[in-house]
Parts: sequence; C-alpha cells; structure tokens
Amino acid sequence: MTHLLLLSLTYPPDNVSTAHLMGELSSDLVAQGHQVTVLTTMPHYNRDGDAEESQPIRPFWGPLLRRSELNGAVVYHSPAMSRSGGMIGRIFGWLIFHIVSLIAGLIIPRRVDVILAPSPPLTIGLVSWLLGIRHRARFIYNVQELYPDIAVSLGVIKNRLLISLLYRLEQFVYATTGRVTVISEPMREVILAKGIPPEKVIHIPNWVDTTDIDVLEKDNEFSREHGVHDYFVVGYAGNIGLAQNFDEFLEAAAILRDEPGIRFMLIGEGVERPNIQRKMEEQELGNVVVLPYQDYHLVPLIYASSDLSFVPLHGATATHALPSKVYRIMASGRGILAMAEVDSAIGRLVEEARSGILVQPGSGERLADAIRNAASNPASIAELGHYGREHVIENYSRRKIVGRYISEIAALGDRNQV
Repeated sequence: MTHLLLLSLTYPPDNVSTAHLMGELSSDLVAQGHQVTVLTTMPHYNRDGDAEESQPIRPFWGPLLRRSELNGAVVYHSPAMSRSGGMIGRIFGWLIFHIVSLIAGLIIPRRVDVILAPSPPLTIGLVSWLLGIRHRARFIYNVQELYPDIAVSLGVIKNRLLISLLYRLEQFVYATTGRVTVISEPMREVILAKGIPPEKVIHIPNWVDTTDIDVLEKDNEFSREHGVHDYFVVGYAGNIGLAQNFDEFLEAAAILRDEPGIRFMLIGEGVERPNIQRKMEEQELGNVVVLPYQDYHLVPLIYASSDLSFVPLHGATATHALPSKVYRIMASGRGILAMAEVDSAIGRLVEEARSGILVQPGSGERLADAIRNAASNPASIAELGHYGREHVIENYSRRKIVGRYISEIAALGDRNQV
C-alpha cells in the first residue's frame, strides 16, 4: 500500500477542474487500497452549497487548520484564499497555504511514500521538496499550467529580476522532483527545451468521467429557462480572465447581430467580466446571453444547450495550458469551436479527434464566418460532437488515465520503500 500526500490549492468541495480531478484521483487510489492525505485550502472557488454540505469541514487546529473526509481520503484545509484582492491578495493567500501546509505536512502524517503537487503555483514544488526531505519521499510535480511562462506571456509579471528568480525556481523544482507530469505534448516539448531529461517528463493528459457526462437533448430545462433552445448557440462556460481572449467573440457577435437564428452564451466569473459587460452595453449586443457561474450539477445541461462550445486561448497560453473543459465538451457530444494556433495543444486535439472547428486568432470576422457556416450546416456540427464523444471515451476516460497515475505513484512509492 502506498501513502500519497497530495498538495493542491483546490480540492472538493471546491468546484473547479483541478479540484474535481484531484478528488477523483484520490478516491480511486483509496478504492484500490492506497492511503491518501490531502493538504488544501478552505472552499473559495465557485462554491457549491450541496457539495459543502455533503463534505462537512470541522475544526482541527482551531482556525488554522480544519479537517474533512472524501471517499476515504483525509483532507486538511488551511484558511481560505482571497479571489478579490488582485495579485497581492493571491500571493498572500499562497503564502498562508504554503506555511500552514508545510507545518501540517511535517507533523501530521507519520509516513509518506509519494507526494503529488499539481501546479500552479510554481512554489508548491518547493514545499513538496521540503516535505520530501522530512518523509524521505519523492514528489511528482503535475504541470496543469506552465509557470512562469504563462504569466510572462500574458504580461502579468514584468519585473526582470522576479522573472529570473522564478525561472531559477522552476529549474530547481524540475531538478528535485521524481517525475514531471504534463497534460499535453506541446507542454512536454517546452519543458524538454529547458534541458530537463526526457525520461523524467511524462505526458499524462487530464480525463473526464464519461459516466458522469452524457449526450443530452438541447431542448432541456436550462436552455428553455434562458431562452436559447430554438437557436444555434455558441456557448462559453468557465473562467473569464486574462488567459482567455473574448475580443473576437464579441466582434463576431456584433457582426452576426442581425442573424435571427444565432445566439451567443457566456457563463462564468472572472476579472475580465466587467470589461466584457461594458463592451456589450456599448455595442448593444442583444444576441449575447450573459449568466453568472452555475452549479456544477448543471454542467451537462449547459454543454447540451450549446451547438458549439467556444474555447479561446490567449496567445502563448494555448501552448502553456489545455483546459480540462475540452474533455467535458467532447463527452457531452458537442462540437468545439477553438480559437488557437494549429500547433497548439487544443489545435492538435481537435484535429486528431475531428471534434471541432479551429479558427486562427486575431479576427472576429474570421470567427463570425466560421459560426455562420456552422449554423447553416447543423448536421455536420452534430457529427463533430459524435466523433468527439467516441474519441474521449477511447482515449481520455477516467478509468484509463487515472490508472496511469496510480501506476506512476505506486512505482515511485515502491522505489522509496526499498
């Protein structure tokens, strides 16, 4: 039996992709007889009252640390992170999480065989290394997004000294980890170009529970409630932030405002949402339905309500990340409308699976043409969804991909116990 210590900023009952993935992984590990201890934060991201009620969190070290359980995994929660304080608030939240999780990780588990740390933040690799020294355990650094590359490419970090320090920390993390797992082949190529040994960097994609998301009718309670059941719908659901690019989305909506059968749907929260709403009001875009974040149990209905699900990735972000929602879209039997470069991770996936339409970034008119053509041929769009569903079942199911993680964790744990 392997004892895994999981460090993750988000974990159930938080309601975001990484939280769901890590929750499913730890549940499957426990089901196979392994032990899992989790160090995470209090719920703070897309909070879900039902999920929190089913996973009660109780005091452990007073306000400093609380405890819950999920399907046999023991979960410790540090104070909640702030999502409203900008970058300074986020860094302060990371610092609290790192300090509390380091102390808890040093004291609570008696023996740990393997440590798993999904990024971001990059600094979680440093905490994992310190805990690894204490427990004489190797750690797996799971790259969900390439940092600091993504922050530098988006202009979030501009200070040259800070950038240099972060790249040095990145090299240290890669040098000290037992494994680097990446979620796409382009991300692996970027890391290999940094001089990391190929045998250390393993491509294990994210997954989707294909028993949880199925093909549903477009005419459903969600689409009827929001008045889109009779339209050809281009939908987006998720974070509305700097890593996404909605300029072309709004430009395409303006171009197609007089097309009576087409609607755009935008669902989510994020730092860019106020800007988007301001632009919509200025342009009087009545063909765009904007909704706040929706509870996770509505996800299958949300994707079913769209004919095409829009996945925009800003610039180099398309190489540095691959949203997990892509697999959920494919599992729902709906086509993808991706705005990214051909050689990006999502570009390669869409082409391989024949599951969507790829539009080069930079032109709202080009995006509008693609949407207009798709709306005029709904049968071909339905076929994209069919191909996507088949591809994700064959290649990205929970059972198949989680099995690869469990094998890596068990192998690394056996090596540590020798």
